[in-house]
Amino acid sequence: MTRTAIAFMMIIFVSGMFAWSMPPLQQPDKTDYMTEPQVQRDMRMEWWRNARFGMFIHWGLYAVPAGVWKDQKIPGIGEWIMASANIPVAEYAPLAKQFNPVKFDAARWVSIAKNAGMKYIVITSKHHDGFSLWGSNVSDYDVVDSTPYGKDILAALTKECRRQGIKMCFYHSILDWHHPAQYVDPNAKDARAGHANNKIHPERKAEYVRYMKAQLKELIVSYDPAVLWFDGEWVDWWTEPDGKDLYDYVRSLKNDIIVNNRVGKGRKGMQGLNKGPGYAGDFGTPEQEIPATGQPGVDWESCMTMNDTWGFKSFDANWKSAEQLVHNLVDIVSKGGNYLLNVGPMAEGLIPEASVQRLAEIGMWMDVNAEAIYGTTASPFAQPKWGRFTKKPGFLFAHVFDWPKDGLLRIPALKQNISKAFLLTAGSSQTLQVKQSDSGIVVSLPDKAPSTIDSVVKLELASCW
Repeated sequence: MTRTAIAFMMIIFVSGMFAWSMPPLQQPDKTDYMTEPQVQRDMRMEWWRNARFGMFIHWGLYAVPAGVWKDQKIPGIGEWIMASANIPVAEYAPLAKQFNPVKFDAARWVSIAKNAGMKYIVITSKHHDGFSLWGSNVSDYDVVDSTPYGKDILAALTKECRRQGIKMCFYHSILDWHHPAQYVDPNAKDARAGHANNKIHPERKAEYVRYMKAQLKELIVSYDPAVLWFDGEWVDWWTEPDGKDLYDYVRSLKNDIIVNNRVGKGRKGMQGLNKGPGYAGDFGTPEQEIPATGQPGVDWESCMTMNDTWGFKSFDANWKSAEQLVHNLVDIVSKGGNYLLNVGPMAEGLIPEASVQRLAEIGMWMDVNAEAIYGTTASPFAQPKWGRFTKKPGFLFAHVFDWPKDGLLRIPALKQNISKAFLLTAGSSQTLQVKQSDSGIVVSLPDKAPSTIDSVVKLELASCW
């Protein structure tokens, strides 16, 4: 008898390598958390709005095949290999016996994020394949019970994040290819489409929701995450009322937790500020894209990869440059959003060196220019051809991607008077000459840009915005 069965002595559903059992669940209180006063919401969201930059981590059993199955390179993103290669549960689940990340170093991972200027980490507690990175009491299909490694990944990362001052957050999939309540539609046009749109046995939906809530309760109670980042909500059996119920449930366990809009039907959208037609969630989640503009009063976060995949894929070498990644960060922040930049660690526990190098380059830029990112809000102007703007109370930051050949930076007119202007540089800030009139502002720049990626001009205003 498994430890799960001994712990709960309930009906056990055996599927592949693990056992199912449902402990009693705390029922959410009657509070409608979507109607909280704006002042409370602002307090809850404050750290997240100030952070602006976080690390996404996609890691799980899919790192073992690394995009290759039965000697074939499988098209598509790495973490979807179970679907893309149409791998049955009985063949995929044994990958757990090969998952032994002996080179995993939580301190190293968190340091890489911190040195890049990232303020929070979102890691896949459970992706669509159903495998968990902590020792769950309601399933043995997890890193503690089913792998030779046998250690709690989330516990190690959470401890290290607290030590280094980084917020720990968890991704969690609503879709689950391993749970016996769900199944592949036999009429799907292809295997991947079938997995992507998993069906659920109607009589077992309540069982699965109990299971999911039990795991979420474990995550919240044991690790106290700052954010729950849901995904997989597009399946037709998951509804907006389901999302609202789940949102209220996790908020009942931790009132100040932040939840993304994919808890309901906000897939990749900007819904999520408890506005509009009752969408659940606190922030929108555009994926692999940067919106053309922000939306006043809407919190959002663009999640993006460094290459073409989220989970590690050995033959994906299409890496974005550090310059492009910094420009993405600045572009997103200039529109009032956050940037969640992904790494996909290898099975042995190392973050790919190409990712490490790019994050180090971003960190060097952030060492000089972080004040133009943290705590800033959307630009008051349309984006200029030469770069972007960010602002915070009393300051305007001009991010100059393309250094003007005539040495003159032209900025639209401001109602506020400019008291000082500086060029942010390593070690000191260089004072600049400014001419201000009703027709606009002209800042005289030195001949050479201090950064080949993005040089920042800081304008100090005589009065706040």
